[in-house]
Amino acid sequence: MTEPAYEPMEHEEKLQWMLETHGWGIEPVAPSDREHLRAAYSYTFGLEALLGHPELVIFGLAPVAARGLLDLIVNHLRSGGSLPTGELFDGLLDNQLVSALLDIEVSEFGDYFPTLPLIYGDQPWRVRQFVWPDRSGALPWDNHWPENLKYAQPVIGNW
Repeated sequence: MTEPAYEPMEHEEKLQWMLETHGWGIEPVAPSDREHLRAAYSYTFGLEALLGHPELVIFGLAPVAARGLLDLIVNHLRSGGSLPTGELFDGLLDNQLVSALLDIEVSEFGDYFPTLPLIYGDQPWRVRQFVWPDRSGALPWDNHWPENLKYAQPVIGNW
């Protein structure tokens, strides 16, 4: 029996494949080194072109968990739903936990999203941060947000 051959895709080929297959994709980013401390995060690409919706970023979750949440949000948007920006909302997460979508200043944080200029070229693009609660329902700006999660989910969006 012959072993199947695997030829790794180049990064830009992978991006193009995701866009052709799903209309959008996700780019995971590993945590940075201690000198330039930054939590791991995942962000979308292609939502502006597909839905006219800003790209989304989620900090502090493993890529597979971020993918699950981002799939949920994108499917909601694709089916005609909407989510408020800059305010708390429920109905997306189980147990009526609240979350938030926050606009991000691309001029300040654009370097967090190196794939987006590859996708959009000279066209403008926007990003919103999805802020998730801990199991008790606390959000990063709450006094009872767990100390061990302070690094995991920085808030770079406008709250």
